Amino acid sequence: MSQLADLTVRLEHDGPVAVLALCRPRKRNAVNDAVIKDLQRCLDELNDDTRVIVVCGDGSHFCAGLDLAEHVERTPFEVVELSRRWHATLDQLQFGKRPVVSALQGAVIGGGLEIALACHVRVAEPSTFYQLPEGRRGIFVGGGGSLRVPQVIGTGRTVEMMLTGRKYNASEGLQLGLSHYLVDKGAAFAETMILAKMIADNSAISNYLILNVLPRIADSATASGLMMESLAAALAQTGNDAAEGIRAFMERRAPAFNKR
Repeated sequence: MSQLADLTVRLEHDGPVAVLALCRPRKRNAVNDAVIKDLQRCLDELNDDTRVIVVCGDGSHFCAGLDLAEHVERTPFEVVELSRRWHATLDQLQFGKRPVVSALQGAVIGGGLEIALACHVRVAEPSTFYQLPEGRRGIFVGGGGSLRVPQVIGTGRTVEMMLTGRKYNASEGLQLGLSHYLVDKGAAFAETMILAKMIADNSAISNYLILNVLPRIADSATASGLMMESLAAALAQTGNDAAEGIRAFMERRAPAFNKR
């Protein structure tokens, strides 16, 4: 890997995969203003050769949420502005043109869970635990958690998590969909790279439609969703990648899709 940046978020490249690593291990990768700015900067720096993103955390934890030790008093409008910066950055992560795979270990708390759930594929280690302690801290989610968490585990469970500060362990998280894979200790990053490189070989147009059309279908009335599905199918199935994919299947070989 070749290192391109080394601030609160480190950007490295491994072929078609860009690795974004939260690098505040002494703080359990807790999020402050600089982390969001650096995450946005790294996303903006990605080039057209990057086909998949991996998000991970240095050390024993993925992300322990807001860095409360650096909390500063803000006006209501300043809090709104900060929240909207989170929204813009995590929306770019979730609804960009590149699939995102995350490696989870240790704490995935508050803002850390918001970051994780903006990723499309999540791989967890046995040490992983999930928590929304906002009710116990006198605060409220501001990075999209009020939408992303209920979409995965339901509103009722989210309310209970926030009221009680309940922790879900790695096995419970897998059952709830907070992760998609549960691997051995120390194996999450290697597994994310395997998955990322496999996804990078997919058709770029198919990946884009999966990331951007499926969520909007889920948010739509049935008739509108079905129309979007038809339009997405028309875009994908009349292109060169579809012809190559079908030809490769018939010839029993791996497809060679256009990489952009």
